[in-house]
Amino acid sequence: MTELEILIEAYVSGAVLLQDSLQNLDSSSVDLRPIPNKWAIREVVCHLTDSEIIYADRFKRVLAEDNPTFFEADPVKFCTSLCVGSRRIEDELDVIASVRKHMASILKSIDESSFNRLGQHSLDGPMTLRVLVQRITNHISHHIRFIDEKRERMSC
Repeated sequence: MTELEILIEAYVSGAVLLQDSLQNLDSSSVDLRPIPNKWAIREVVCHLTDSEIIYADRFKRVLAEDNPTFFEADPVKFCTSLCVGSRRIEDELDVIASVRKHMASILKSIDESSFNRLGQHSLDGPMTLRVLVQRITNHISHHIRFIDEKRERMSC
């Protein structure tokens, strides 16, 4: 497998890793805050879902437009404004899996040079499609560590 094929495979498998990290989780536990001033598990999952949608838009814009600008999304504002408390974990996981499957089909179809296309992040500056894919691929595993830590504190 090429480096890009490995990256795309890791991108797709992130949805399964997240789902696995939530196995056997008591539904009453998803809103607990075992670590003060940190998000509950539901909030983490909703943040991941919101990020997937944002990154899918960035991928498409980098592919379709010449050097588009994309803006930072404030995760705290998203969490407080987007009805996180009423969002079902199962629905969020479905969205993540669907978005990743959809985007993977596009990523597998483009030529390798397209991964070097640029967009301009409002805070981080120029970013290639490859960097965007790497960032969102690592995002789930980054947050799984926090989910595991919360579960350990709750002993579930």
